[in-house]
Order: sequence, then C-alpha cells, then structure tokens
Amino acid sequence: MKFILSLLSVTAIGILHVHAADPITLTLASFNDTKGEPPPPGWVEEEGGVIHRKAKAGDLISKDEYSSFTIEWEWKVAPGANSGLKYWVNKFGKGWLGIEYQMIDDERHPDANKGESHSHATASLYDLKGPSEDKPVKPAGEWNTSKVVIQDGVIQHYLNGKLVAEEDTKTQDWKDRVAKSKFKSVQGFAPGKGHFLLQDHGDEVWFKNIRVTPM
Repeated sequence: MKFILSLLSVTAIGILHVHAADPITLTLASFNDTKGEPPPPGWVEEEGGVIHRKAKAGDLISKDEYSSFTIEWEWKVAPGANSGLKYWVNKFGKGWLGIEYQMIDDERHPDANKGESHSHATASLYDLKGPSEDKPVKPAGEWNTSKVVIQDGVIQHYLNGKLVAEEDTKTQDWKDRVAKSKFKSVQGFAPGKGHFLLQDHGDEVWFKNIRVTPM
C-alpha cells in the first residue's frame, strides 16, 4: 500500500510539473516596434539585461500574446518622467491599446494627480482605477518592483511587494469604469488576451528582470 501511494504521489508530481508553466524572461529581443520591426536605436539593452528607453523610439510590442499570467519586473524613471507597462494590448485602427500599469514620477509629473482617485498615479490601472493611498512607491531614480497577476479575469497590481489595486473584469463595475474612461469608444477594449507593451512616453525609463509566468 505504501508503495502504491508513493507511486501515485510521484505520478501526480510529474503531471503537475508537466502542466506548470516555467517563468519566461523577456529581453529586448522579445519585442518589436509597432510596425513589427526590431527595436529602434532609442531602445538599448545595457549591462545586466536592463532595457533602457534612452531616446525617442516609439513603443515596443511583445512578440507573444498572453491571457492569464503573472508578470514581474523592476523599473525606474528619470525625474519628472512618465511611462508604463501595458498588457492585453491589441491593435485598434492605427494604434495599440491595452490596460496600463502606470509608472510615473508621482512627485514631479503633473499627470500623476489627474484622474478619478488618482487613476494616473504609479501602479494605477491607468485612467480606470487608482492605487491605494498607502502604496510603497520609491522616488524617481530608484528601482521599484512591480507585479501584475491576472487569473480568471481578475487583475491585481502589486508595488514593492504590496497589493495596491484590484479589479474583476467580469463585473459591472469594470464595465462602468471603461465607459467613463478614455477607452469608452474603443470596441473590444481589453479582450482578455494580448501583447505586452513597453511605453515610450517621451521620457527616460529603465526595465529589468521582466519575468512572465503563464497560467
């Protein structure tokens, strides 16, 4: 009996190992520009795999698409800078749109104080839902750690280890938020699957250790 139970346990562990997705590290080579071409010179990969938006270059779009996942990364912005990491990004007309994890200098950039409940501030679901007031953000020039978890349509935004925003995209509250946002006229916005986007908002920003675990 003990042998049978042990065999079953080993088999179960093996099955879990087969189905559990391993983390995927995204490098600069994991992205193209919005025309499907390799990243232009304004985006550079520096020592330690750091992706640096150094000069005007346009947004970067991940080559692969994701639905439910965990994505973790470290980032910093220059003083007064504005940027973001977007997910569930799809092309609508001539532009690429998705939900944005806002990354901004809350102290210096005027946009950080805009939007209902500071929905333009760091760690917000940009223009959709603001983060908690006690979020543990580090100032411009210092590295922050962020994480987005999406499972069964529920979105969670983490900042430096703390859950700071959460929303269920299957609810009426979500529909109401989209209807009041900048995306209200975009049919099919945030369809539950799409690319990642590293934003070029005209400012210097650094990303590193971008790791995606599909669910």
